[in-house]
Amino acid sequence: MLLLRTRAPIRAAAHVAKASCAASPASLNVLDVLRASIAASTPTLATVRHASHAAQGRANGVKNGPGKRLGAKKTGEQYVVPGNIIYKQRGTLWYPGENAYMGRDHTIHAGVKGFVKYYRDPLKHPKRKYIGVVFDRNDTLPRPLNAPRARRLNLLAVPRQPEDDTFAAGFVDDLTVDQTPGKESTVRERPRKDGRVPVKDLKIRPGYMFREANWQIGRAPDRAGVDVKKFVKGDRWAAWRKASVRAKTIREKIAIGRRKGGSKKQKNKK
Repeated sequence: MLLLRTRAPIRAAAHVAKASCAASPASLNVLDVLRASIAASTPTLATVRHASHAAQGRANGVKNGPGKRLGAKKTGEQYVVPGNIIYKQRGTLWYPGENAYMGRDHTIHAGVKGFVKYYRDPLKHPKRKYIGVVFDRNDTLPRPLNAPRARRLNLLAVPRQPEDDTFAAGFVDDLTVDQTPGKESTVRERPRKDGRVPVKDLKIRPGYMFREANWQIGRAPDRAGVDVKKFVKGDRWAAWRKASVRAKTIREKIAIGRRKGGSKKQKNKK
């Protein structure tokens, strides 16, 4: 490509060189020959092309956007819940400590319920600053070396009461619990005033309650001497009959309401 572009200037230079040599045989300087050839071959430019740029303040407007509201959102020893924003930043000015985590935009969030603590930990890093969350306001961070990490797991520590070793029959609402050393404990109903026979050996059922089995509950009317109409599975005739009676009753009520409304309108017109 360079060879094709340089052919025309070379021809012009050779032509000018011949003319100059014929006019003044004494001038054989190469630089003079090249200057003369460039001056003869360079055209005169009518316009100058400048770089494109938006004008009239379109690209050079005042860049005064809204603030990003960076900085601390929770102070030291302030109560937080999981997910609360503690510190919003650009970059890692603060690092997440115990029971805290960092989002993808370097925001420090609380990981558990507790109180905020700002601290340094030279054992981790000599210059970094950390933000952590403790369960008790009086706790301090960082914790001693090799100390167990405090975890609540959404539970509260409650002192455990010593269990009573004496076994005796106790009453729990309407149930009687029989506990005998060396034997399995049994649960039965307490005697009632209405003459109902208490059920023995109640079993714990879904929902953590002592009650009868479903088949026993189903036979309760038989034990009480109550006559119950036998249920016929798939008897759609009875269901249709009840639905038709219900629809007829509704239509009658609507008709009565229309009659009352019409009589009132006629009285008002008179």
